[in-house]
Amino acid sequence: MKIHALIFLALAACTSCTRTTVPVSQSSPINGTWRMFAAKMIKGKDTTITFPVEGQEMIKILNNTHFAFFKHDLQHGKDSAKAVYDTGSGTYTLDGETYTEHLTYCNYREWEDKDFTFNLQVKHDTLIQKGIEKIEDLQVNREIIEMYVRVP
Repeated sequence: MKIHALIFLALAACTSCTRTTVPVSQSSPINGTWRMFAAKMIKGKDTTITFPVEGQEMIKILNNTHFAFFKHDLQHGKDSAKAVYDTGSGTYTLDGETYTEHLTYCNYREWEDKDFTFNLQVKHDTLIQKGIEKIEDLQVNREIIEMYVRVP
């Protein structure tokens, strides 16, 4: 009788394990960590190379629903003339190549709670983000082109 009870419990335990499933979400090809290697800003007829900047690095991290970016100086803020730390994060949507960020957190607080729409392309290990940053209150109206390489 004890053997039958043990067999029943073992079968019940095994079948209960197979019935428990966790849905796996579709992973986006943009998910991961990306290191910026080039950027420029176009305002009117003026084009400014904004990255690379000697002594700085920037990364962007994307998952299925959120993004975050971090830029800092490599001297860890010890050279006050070159010290920089920029960060922001929020949610995004991706519809084909149309990528829209909703910036929830940013060290430039007046940029928070704004939406920015870009064209996003992934070519092998390179992500290219291009679009308009426009904030009328701050008189910001410029096109940006950012290029990132995937961090393995």
